[in-house]
Amino acid sequence: MDDGELQAWIEQVSLTSFGRPFLHRARFNRRLTSTGGRYFMKSHDIEISWLQWETYGREETEKIIKHELCHYHLHLLKRGYKHRDLDFKTLLAQVGGSRYCQSLPQARPKQAYKYKLVCADCRTEYLRKRKVDVRKYACGKCRGKLKSYPLDFTKPS
Repeated sequence: MDDGELQAWIEQVSLTSFGRPFLHRARFNRRLTSTGGRYFMKSHDIEISWLQWETYGREETEKIIKHELCHYHLHLLKRGYKHRDLDFKTLLAQVGGSRYCQSLPQARPKQAYKYKLVCADCRTEYLRKRKVDVRKYACGKCRGKLKSYPLDFTKPS
């Protein structure tokens, strides 16, 4: 499938599921790995993940298209187009779109935690993957000072 076929497919889904035409540009994006698609509010264009199409096929991709078309039509109608809005959730359920796309098997694995922050006052612990400058932050519970400790996952022999 190429961008032209995707454009025609999205126009057809828009007319049959929403009763409104899709008048902007649709294309595949081969770099989208953690999301199934994107709707651009300024240009009103839609991008769909090529990897989702390649991995899960027509049925799952159509659910992603319906999700993005919900953003598209609600935004143009000046109604609640964000994920948290009731208008969006209602329309998504009506047309049978998916709230979340499936994870890709080739997505990079989750990184292990490398640092532990401990509050000096209440002893609350926070795990972090990246180093944090503890002078800039305070405990979220008591506003106390934080101390950083590296986590060592290697066990001594």
